[in-house]
Amino acid sequence: MAKRAQKLTEFVWEGTDAKGRRIKGDNEAPSAAYVKATLRRQGIRKVKVRKKPKPLFSFKKTIKSKDITFVTRQLSTMISAGIPVAQSIDAIARGHEHAGVHDLLTSIRQEVESGTSLSSSLARYPTHFDRLYTALVSAGEQSGTLDVLLEKVAAYKEKIEALKSKIKAAMMYPIAVLVVAVVVVALLLIFVIPQFEQLFRNFGGELPTLTQTIVDMSRWFQKWWLLFFAVTGGGIGALLYVYKRSEKMQFTLDRLTLRLPIFGELLKKATIARFARTLSTMFGAGVPLVDGLESVASASGNRVYYNGIMNVRSEVSTGRTLETSMAQTGLFPSMVLQMVSTGEESGELELMLSKIAEFYEQEVDDAVASLSSLIEPLLIVVLGTVIGTMVVAMYLPIFKMAAVF
Repeated sequence: MAKRAQKLTEFVWEGTDAKGRRIKGDNEAPSAAYVKATLRRQGIRKVKVRKKPKPLFSFKKTIKSKDITFVTRQLSTMISAGIPVAQSIDAIARGHEHAGVHDLLTSIRQEVESGTSLSSSLARYPTHFDRLYTALVSAGEQSGTLDVLLEKVAAYKEKIEALKSKIKAAMMYPIAVLVVAVVVVALLLIFVIPQFEQLFRNFGGELPTLTQTIVDMSRWFQKWWLLFFAVTGGGIGALLYVYKRSEKMQFTLDRLTLRLPIFGELLKKATIARFARTLSTMFGAGVPLVDGLESVASASGNRVYYNGIMNVRSEVSTGRTLETSMAQTGLFPSMVLQMVSTGEESGELELMLSKIAEFYEQEVDDAVASLSSLIEPLLIVVLGTVIGTMVVAMYLPIFKMAAVF
């Protein structure tokens, strides 16, 4: 039975060397007694050991997917150079500046040293190493090609990260502009328009309809702006909360996003690219198609496609071809189905899936470029129209008075 890995604690120590000089340092160890024993073997005497104090305010960085990608690339390179797995993990952990990654790799290294396989050790941290990742590592361990499979995982994650970055870039720009528009309008309603309202009150007379409407909005917003932002923020928070916990809500919202006029087509292409890239990587690693499709469904990032791919998995497990099963979902274009069919008939399914992924990744690149060039002037027009309308509404009474005089 594998020995359970011990939890390490960071200690700071002070002592005296053989020449009587005071020296100090820090060590990670299971206990203070372990540190003292280690230092005494090194010839250090009068050792004082205590736990390293934690900072009063600690802002721990989260481990991002790109951190795992970088670690995977390093691990693949070191293992291919003939360095043992545990030693490779230890070297990467020591050289990593991210405290969270260091702690994660240290825990994995302890488990590997205690006799646990790398894939089983990684599976204990599903937040950072999903089923796809651990399945590929397990296949590499069983086939004796761990370095090759880790290289495949690293290349796969790099491509998926690049795809995600492009989608985020396309989505974040309009969101940022809309947020700025809301802030600017709120400032105008709270601080600027009341000044004009006071001026108009001194003039007397009836205000133009547009001006009166904006003034009424300003009065309402001054009174209820805190409630407005609280309800808006609370609504968004509640929606996200329910979305994370309700499969029905996930399916409904994901289906709606796929039907959006411009962004829907972009998200479809990105999802198909991810599907093809993931399945190609799994198939190339020798993972059985039925097992691979479950991991592919989890990596799709869309509940509609997740359900569709799981239906494909059920059909394939009964003996149907992949192309026929995919066609029944109605989620994949005819070009994708034709290439999958060709791959199945020729025995080059991995190659065809890779070609599909490359084609749709390029389609996403082109769509993001086109979207950026299209949406920028459109948002400027929208923002200019909203703010321009408010400015014109404020100057209409002044123009009216000028016409009278």
